[in-house]
Amino acid sequence: MPKNLPVSRYYDVKRDPQGQRYIDVHVTGLALLQNPLLNKTTAFTPEERRELGLEGLVPPHTSTFEEQKERTYLRYLKCGSDLEKHEYLRALQDRNEVLFYAILEDHLEEMLPIIYTPTVGEAVRNYSSNYRYPRGFTVSTGDIDRVEDMLENVTVNDVRMIVATDSSAILGIGDQGFGGMAISIGKLSLYTAAGGVGPDKTLPVELDVGTNRQDLIDDPLYLGVHHRRLTGAAYDEFLDAFVEAVSHRYPKAIIQWEDFSRGTAFRVLERYRRVVPSFNDDIQGTGAMALAGLISAARLKGERLSEQVFVVVGAGAAGIGVAMAIRHGLQADGLTPEDANARVFVVDRHGLLMHGQPDLEDQQLSFARRPEDLSGWVFDGEYPSMHDVIVNARATALLGFTGVPGLFRQESIQAMLLNTPRPIVFPLSNPSSHVEARPADLIHWTRGGAIIASGSPFPDVEYEGKRYPVGQGNNAFIFPGLGFGAVASRAREITDNMVMEAARTLAEFTTQYGERVYPPISDLRELSVQVAVNVALQSIRDGVCAERRIRNMTRDELETVIRDRAWQPRYLPLRKG
Repeated sequence: MPKNLPVSRYYDVKRDPQGQRYIDVHVTGLALLQNPLLNKTTAFTPEERRELGLEGLVPPHTSTFEEQKERTYLRYLKCGSDLEKHEYLRALQDRNEVLFYAILEDHLEEMLPIIYTPTVGEAVRNYSSNYRYPRGFTVSTGDIDRVEDMLENVTVNDVRMIVATDSSAILGIGDQGFGGMAISIGKLSLYTAAGGVGPDKTLPVELDVGTNRQDLIDDPLYLGVHHRRLTGAAYDEFLDAFVEAVSHRYPKAIIQWEDFSRGTAFRVLERYRRVVPSFNDDIQGTGAMALAGLISAARLKGERLSEQVFVVVGAGAAGIGVAMAIRHGLQADGLTPEDANARVFVVDRHGLLMHGQPDLEDQQLSFARRPEDLSGWVFDGEYPSMHDVIVNARATALLGFTGVPGLFRQESIQAMLLNTPRPIVFPLSNPSSHVEARPADLIHWTRGGAIIASGSPFPDVEYEGKRYPVGQGNNAFIFPGLGFGAVASRAREITDNMVMEAARTLAEFTTQYGERVYPPISDLRELSVQVAVNVALQSIRDGVCAERRIRNMTRDELETVIRDRAWQPRYLPLRKG
């Protein structure tokens, strides 16, 4: 990318002689009002209206920002369903991006479940039928030979954060074809609202390689390509072309790979993580989030992480990513690799992962047990079930990534009470309709003993006159700060140590909240600052920091830089360029 390009072909951000920032705009009138990053709707000043050709195109009253926020929030409250609220906020984002983020910042705890999990799952399902306005970048199988030229159509010139999905494994609802674009949009909204990455530095991407759902292929209203998914060499060539084009157009960009199927997720991560700075949120973000929650849960028990025995149910990208993170955390807590591995059991649809099971992938094999490892175990069937593993391994922590509602049954949870009076139970599947156990049941089955975190938000549980907090194991505690720290340091690679530093920071940040496993969502912005600072410092220690000016900074100096760089949802003055 040539140096000194404006932020966008439609505007640039400059400073006046007093050092105050303003926007130098290259469009006027209706074209300006249709640009969500420039549009202030009713908040344009009289001077801006005259200079920019807006007189007569907006209502005569000049609203304050607070008036706009109040009007917008009151309209939001009139929406009936969560999906209607999601669609309203997305329409606001497409109309006035600054106002959208200001509302989100003011009501983050209330609105996070609306713009992200669990409601985004419904938005994904309905993406084609509810489509309104173009956002993001799509590359389809018929276009891949022109992807570099197509990227020139993107109007912003300095993208730093990309979320790209092929939509093959969305949340717990599987292959959603083109609908996965809603996930990329939602994730990047949190990069801005929680992480401080400017919206004109982000790009949601849909890698439209097809879908294996015949109902979508047969649906004339479906917006993606109408054929089955690319596989093998054709798929690899598609992603190679995309990565090469992105590296040329946006050489400073970080790519977050999102919602790829199990085998593909690991392969894509390993294929590109050293080609372009990138990470997989389902593998690494979920792993870091879960590890931080487990560290907090062990602290609440008055024990160490290394004293726990873990059963991870679900051997997909998220489950294996979490198992890897736990193993890493156990070694950091002083265990040898062998002893750490002995405390992590992974269960999939056939039962405990065992050597000799069909179709085991490389990343699963490192957790597979051999018959001699089960000496003294008692179980029925060819392989131990989840319940068998809980009993025989004397499990103290159980985590679910299966998308199978009700999988954690009362007998299995109560069997954990024989191993520990305070079992750690994290049913982390999304959306909430796919959760392995409901928190209220877990509290009742354990008479208040369980330490719980769920993937989707659930209310705290009242039991025998006491309130029990339910933590929300949300990747938003990790990826906004991880991404912003990588952007701020211009990391050449997202190292495993940087991901683990994000987990450590989350666990340490949570100690100030007493009996909670995770902090409240309302403090997500401050948490993300701390994660970004520590991730940037770790990039320096790992030798992957390309931002020379921060390499010799103290932590306090770096935190000041991070806070100053974080984008804020405030209107800047507009001047005609």
